[in-house]
Amino acid sequence: MRVGRGLSGAVALVLFAAGLLCSSPDRAEAEQIILRLHHFNSPKAIAHRLFLQPWADEIEEKSEGLVKIQVFPAMQLGGRPADLYGQARDGVVDIVWTIPGYTPGRFPLTEVFELPFLSGNATAASQALTEFHGKWLREEYKDTHPLVFHSTAPTHVHTVGKQISVLEDFEGMKIRAPSRISAETLRVLGAVPVGMPVPAVYEALSRGVVEGTAIPWTIMRPFRLHEVTKFHTEASLSRVLFVMTMNTRRYDELPPDVKAIIADSTG
Repeated sequence: MRVGRGLSGAVALVLFAAGLLCSSPDRAEAEQIILRLHHFNSPKAIAHRLFLQPWADEIEEKSEGLVKIQVFPAMQLGGRPADLYGQARDGVVDIVWTIPGYTPGRFPLTEVFELPFLSGNATAASQALTEFHGKWLREEYKDTHPLVFHSTAPTHVHTVGKQISVLEDFEGMKIRAPSRISAETLRVLGAVPVGMPVPAVYEALSRGVVEGTAIPWTIMRPFRLHEVTKFHTEASLSRVLFVMTMNTRRYDELPPDVKAIIADSTG
């Protein structure tokens, strides 16, 4: 009888273990946190390949698979680049990486960093912008949860068929402007600013829609703009600012350890 009870116990133990093995994948899947990150850049762009996708992979690795960030480049989830901030605010997506200047006048204090002739490389500007947010910009971004701010180096003017040597050369030229502040700067110089997101600039230059663009050197090659421009004038007219921000409700729902992982990977 004791042998029978032992066998019954062993069988029960095996069945219990088998039940755990069968049920654990479903439970793990149910517990996994999936976040969608939306941005405007090409999947071939440096920002996607060397920054956004590696960041998403790092979060997944550090969380041991608990968090999976699905990255959608090139506006794959719909809308225009100017819609990205609103998509994060409204919960259409969980996270966006965007340019505040794509929504002119929405972030007036942030635009201080776009004023012309400000010195400093991308690292210095990014650190200053981050510190500035901590003291002065929280009200501007109160309807989302910013994860990181960063900046490019200063923008310069790259033109197709006309070299800019003196201020008078700007007169009447149609030049793409990345933001409201850079557009106003170009207007003061006599140019005709044309607003458009950077993915549209190559075609606009090649078709003659614009005669030049204000853009940092670091963005020229990823978007192949060196192929359609001939002259380059270093003028430090502005800089391009970026923010990665998250839907506030979605962020608040995250467990404390996941919040710590995200902070450690973006700080």
